[in-house]
Formats: sequence, structure tokens, C-alpha cells
Amino acid sequence: MHKLKPLVLLSGRSSTRGFTLIELLVTLTIVSVLSLITLPFAEMTVTRTKELELKQALRQMRTAIDQFHDDVKSGRISKLNDKVSVNGFPKELSVLVQGLPTNNAQGSQRRYLRRVPLNPFARASDSLDKHWMLRGYQDPADALFWNGEDVYDIQAITDRVAIDGSQYKRW
Repeated sequence: MHKLKPLVLLSGRSSTRGFTLIELLVTLTIVSVLSLITLPFAEMTVTRTKELELKQALRQMRTAIDQFHDDVKSGRISKLNDKVSVNGFPKELSVLVQGLPTNNAQGSQRRYLRRVPLNPFARASDSLDKHWMLRGYQDPADALFWNGEDVYDIQAITDRVAIDGSQYKRW
């Protein structure tokens, strides 16, 4: 029987050539440098996405609070309802989701939110009271605690700083 000989190229080398250790090290170095360069960009993209979600959630809830207040002022919702504060704002955030009966002939229910959005910078497992800090109509702008009378405004509960250097809790 004949033994098969490896195919020899014109250069006199075998065709079953592998990578050298130097080539592997250079490739790993290039991949490492590229990953170190792209990692901050990926983190920035995630942060930007969360910031957009936070802005959208705050805008959605503040719009719902303003619509509620407008409905009370215009008489579409009774000022005498026990879920409406003296100032015409909802007494709790959940009122915006549960809704209130309107003063029209059909007796329909007016809801302002489908659900209370989550703060993207809070843990999803946290309860809503750890996602949002409520402010009442009588609370000063820099209040650290909610007066519990009504929901006039809402802020994110987080100590993180935004890309632009502002604090998320001041948005």
C-alpha cells in the first residue's frame, strides 16, 4: 500500500497550514481594542433610551394630571367626588388609572392612563411608590415629602445624573 503524501505547493510548504501564535495574539488584541472602543457607545445608547422612556413617562403622567384638573374645572367630573382634592387634582395616582364617573347623561367613566408607567431607572421589582415621588399642590418645589392631599406633579426617584449633567429627579 502506498502512503498518501501531503500536497506540496510551489513554495515547498504543506497546504495544511494553521495560524501562528503571533497571528492569534494580534487578532485578539485588535478584537479587544475594538470592544473597548464600542462599549462606552453601547452604554451611552442604553442610557439615552432610558432617558427617552423617562421623559415620555413623565410627560404622559403630567398630561393625565392636567387633563384631570381641566375636567374638574370644566365640570365634566364632580368636584364633590371623594377622589378629587379641594384644589381639583386627583388625591392619588391610581385615580388616573381607575377613572371617575363623568357628569354627562351616559354616566360614562373617564380614565386618564391605562397604567402608571415605570421609572426606567428604578428596579422593575420595586413598588410604584419607589419609582415616583409625588408632589401636592401645596408642596413647595423643593419638598422632600408628599403632603398626601393631592397629586399635582410627579418626579423620578433616583440619584442618577443625566447625560447632560442634570439630575433625573429634577426633570
